[in-house]
Amino acid sequence: MSERVRHGAAIGADLTRLDGPDKVTGAARYAADFRFDGLLHAVMAVSGIARGRVTGLDVTAAEAHPGVVRVMTPANAPKLAQSPDAKDGPFAFKRDLLQDDGVRYANQPVAVVIAETLEAATEGARLLAPRYAAEDVRVGLDGEPFVPEAVGPGAPTRAGYGDVAAGLSAAHTRIEATYETAAQYHNALEPHAAVASWEGDHLTLYTPSQALAMATGRIAALFGIPPGNIHIVCHYLGGGFGSKALVTPPQFLGIMAARLVGRPVKLVTRREQMFGPVGHRAATRQTLKLGAEADGTLTAWDHHTLTQTSRYDDFIEPSGIISRNLYASPALASTHEAVRVDIATPIFMRAPGEASGSVAIESALDELAAELNLDPLELRLRNYAEVEPVSKKPFSSKALRDCYARGAERFGWASRPKAPRQMRNVDGLLVGWGMGTATYPASMFQAEARAVIRADGSALVETAQHDMGQGAWTSLAQIAADGLGLPLDSVTLSIGHNRLPNGGLAGGSTATATAGTALHKAGQAAIAALAELAVNDPASPLYGAGNAGVVSAGGRLARRDDPSRSESFSEILARARRDSVEARGTGASDPAAKKAYAMHAHGAVFAEVLVDPDLGQIRVSRLVGAFAAGRIVNPRLVRSQYYGGMIWGVSFALHEHAAMDARTGRFLNNNLAEYHLPVNADIPTMEAILVPEEDPHVNPLGIKGVGEIGITGTAGAIANAVWHATGVRVRDIPITLDKLLG
Repeated sequence: MSERVRHGAAIGADLTRLDGPDKVTGAARYAADFRFDGLLHAVMAVSGIARGRVTGLDVTAAEAHPGVVRVMTPANAPKLAQSPDAKDGPFAFKRDLLQDDGVRYANQPVAVVIAETLEAATEGARLLAPRYAAEDVRVGLDGEPFVPEAVGPGAPTRAGYGDVAAGLSAAHTRIEATYETAAQYHNALEPHAAVASWEGDHLTLYTPSQALAMATGRIAALFGIPPGNIHIVCHYLGGGFGSKALVTPPQFLGIMAARLVGRPVKLVTRREQMFGPVGHRAATRQTLKLGAEADGTLTAWDHHTLTQTSRYDDFIEPSGIISRNLYASPALASTHEAVRVDIATPIFMRAPGEASGSVAIESALDELAAELNLDPLELRLRNYAEVEPVSKKPFSSKALRDCYARGAERFGWASRPKAPRQMRNVDGLLVGWGMGTATYPASMFQAEARAVIRADGSALVETAQHDMGQGAWTSLAQIAADGLGLPLDSVTLSIGHNRLPNGGLAGGSTATATAGTALHKAGQAAIAALAELAVNDPASPLYGAGNAGVVSAGGRLARRDDPSRSESFSEILARARRDSVEARGTGASDPAAKKAYAMHAHGAVFAEVLVDPDLGQIRVSRLVGAFAAGRIVNPRLVRSQYYGGMIWGVSFALHEHAAMDARTGRFLNNNLAEYHLPVNADIPTMEAILVPEEDPHVNPLGIKGVGEIGITGTAGAIANAVWHATGVRVRDIPITLDKLLG
């Protein structure tokens, strides 16, 4: 896109996406759109078994195909400076990069064919006809469990307090239920890709990345080159959702292929190759034990998660973490176990842990409400947590009561009958209403930014952040303009390559807060440098005011005590004979605030479903979400993020399910025809209510992330609505008609 942004207000303005015109006209270029002179095409050959080793490849037949230049196998793949199985950090996962003939999961890359055309490379990969020595495989959740050292990105495996057993024993009403969630595989619109070119030991790489600095460091370590020798460009991502936070095997293999042949290479995963080497959300089996008094007040809460990881590495879906911060109970336990199976290691997937955990706990609360003959919303209000349950820290802000009230009023919740199967529409379809609480942590990573005020009064702001569809080109420009006191059309934003200041990670709903804080501080520091020139210049109307006595607005500095005494940025620089002033800023969490407060965004989602009583077909007909997430930078973009999360919740509750052959460990539905995702016809009328919330502690801008919270209430609300429509409680997610009728 054109980096210049148009005139308008800064933080709080309801602007359309500044990158929108470039996307709809095709001017926006994604990784696979780039090419170098002499570019070759690479295609992966992937394993047809889930465990064992490759015993043979027909390399001769593949290389005899017209257009094929080279076949990369473990026999000739470039040797790496560091083992791809090295674990030198919390985000370092083991990678399969043709360093041996072992197979650890289905669809693991076993060779790469490099050719003059994509067609030749594809046919060459087919001609390899791999032969295997297969070993017995294990899939599913019924293996021997173990207790992992940590879950998610390093959270404790177990947490809790109080005597859960005594609380359950003393309860007036108890429920125990087990919920299963299916494995979900990353299928962003843009597949993983690498367009790589080497010049000596210098690498230029076009690839989708949610974390340019981390990608640079991992590539440098594996290939044994200085980080400064690597130039990664990523102006746009066609969706990331966690799968592009870390460099995946296909991306590494594209880099290796370019080094092997000494020419630029493009490698793009095919859709079926998204199942396996680029990450997924693991299946879970979650057992909830809840006890309550007759009035609904909880006496005990026990949430146990069993999930999967690979035989060779660890990532544990942290489904139980959400129980540690949402509802008040005098006794609570949140525990995790895992089984090792023959799959690729799971990875972060939008709202990791909270998405899978929330559908279970919201369903369990709904079951408890039914047993107590209580309205589900009333049950939640009676167990409202005024402090974070496990840590006992006060919340930095919490407007969840307002979310409940505004969402319920808009939805019409007060007229919901408590008993199921009481409502039908004019077509005779069963109507059900359900709700769920939404929450997601408000976190920050570290970031840097640079701001330059130029002689013409305009500004350049830079940070190596990423736009993966969430609107970073727009929201970050708004924040930067606010920090500088400039209109947007006077600000040039530069993001999307690793030679800019480290912009941190676009993940965990942290990007806007992290990079935005750095940009805002950089802008304020540049203004301070400009003010220093003016207040020390006897010829300036600001002379003697001191930096604290000057404010910036509309491209001018003015005295606080006398706004009529002002001058433009360009006048200050011209008199100082300076072309520019520049400064840097950083974004990072405040350790003291993190120690003192629990920081979360909150919300409530209300769902209506229609169910055919004879066929079991389920349609979500209405969704209303009310969310409180601190200061809102751009309401239009925030609503878009909430809608995206709610749509994912529909997919989680009713559609997504990766099926595997238990005998072979191979995928049965690794395509978008059979791996069901919602399409336009599946998406109902949606409304997202932005509930005002001020948070003086979460970060200097008061911003909380919004990218993931929408999932966490929606899937549970839909599951509860299906029960309310039918009287059938399906605890195996996604809910499909066979489970409903069976």
